[in-house]
Amino acid sequence: MIVVTGPTGHIGNVLVRELLKRGERVRALVLANEDLTPIRGLDVETVEGDIVDLDSLIRAFEGADVVYHLAGVISIVPGEWDRLYEVNVVGTRNVISACFACGVKRLVYASSIHAFAEPPPGIVFDETSPFDPDRLSMEYDRSKAMATLEVLGAVQKGLDAVVVCPTGVIGPYDYRLSEMGRLIRDFSRKTLIGYIDGAYDFVDVRDVAKGLILACEHGRRGESYILSGERISVPQIMSLLEELTGLPRPRLKLPVWLAQIAAAILTPLYPMVMRKKPLLTTCSIQTLKRNSETTSQKAVRELGYSARPLRQSIADSISWLKNHDVFG
Repeated sequence: MIVVTGPTGHIGNVLVRELLKRGERVRALVLANEDLTPIRGLDVETVEGDIVDLDSLIRAFEGADVVYHLAGVISIVPGEWDRLYEVNVVGTRNVISACFACGVKRLVYASSIHAFAEPPPGIVFDETSPFDPDRLSMEYDRSKAMATLEVLGAVQKGLDAVVVCPTGVIGPYDYRLSEMGRLIRDFSRKTLIGYIDGAYDFVDVRDVAKGLILACEHGRRGESYILSGERISVPQIMSLLEELTGLPRPRLKLPVWLAQIAAAILTPLYPMVMRKKPLLTTCSIQTLKRNSETTSQKAVRELGYSARPLRQSIADSISWLKNHDVFG
C-alpha cells in the first residue's frame, strides 16, 4: 500500500496517475471538503486527514509500506510565515511521527530546489550545497529547508527516508494553475502586460513524478536528489510561447528595478483588490535573479532519472490548458 499526501496538487495528481499505471494500490490523503477534481475517476482510496493533525495521519498510514509526502504550502507572497511553518514544518514533523508509529518502510519527501543555500551566481550547485534556513531570505525557502532537516534528522533516528528536490514544475494536469500555468494562461489571454529579465530551471511534472518513484526504488537512505530540467531565460520563454501559440509577446520589457518597486507596492493589494494571487512579487523577482545553475547528474547516475526537452513540456502545457478551457 502506498499513501500520497497532497494528491490533488500538480505533482501529486501526476504521481498518483503514474503509480496507478504501474499497478500500485494507492491511498490518497485529502482534506475535508477538498476539491477532488484532479484525481476524480482514478482508482484510488481517499482518506480524509490533515498533516497538521497527527491522529488523522496515523489512521491514514495504517498498513502503508511507502509514503510520498507532497502536501505543503507554496507561497511567493511575503508575510505568510505562520502558515508556512505550521504546514510545511510541523506537518512534516507529524508525517515523520506517523511513519514511525505505523512502521512505514520508506518515506519519500518532496522538498524543493529552494531548500538549498545555493552558491553565488555562475557556480553550478548540486546536492553538496547545505540545507541551511539561516542562509535563506524567503519564507517559503526557509520552511522547506527546515522541513528537509526534520526528515534527515529522522533518518538518524532510524527512519528510512529519501529527499527529492525538483526545480520549477511545468506540464499538463495543472488543475490549480502553477506559476508557469498562470503565465501561459495570461499570455494566451493577452492579459500579460510585460515581462522582465531573469532565468530559471523548469522540469516537466511527469518527469518529477517518475523521479519520485525512482527515488523510492533506488534512492539511498538519507540522500537528497535534485530533479532539474532545463534552464531558460524569461525572454526565451516569451519567444517559445509566441511561436507555440501564434500570439505576439508583450512589448513591454520592464527594468528589474522598476518591477521590484511595482511588486512591493502591488503585492499587498492583490488579495484585497484583485482577489487573486499576483504573478509578479518581490519573491518571484528574486527567484528569477538568483542562481538557478543546477544539475541533476546525481539523480541520473544513481536513479536512472531523465528529463524531456522543455519545449515539449511547454507545448503539452498549452495543449492541456486549452483542452480544459483555462484560456476561455
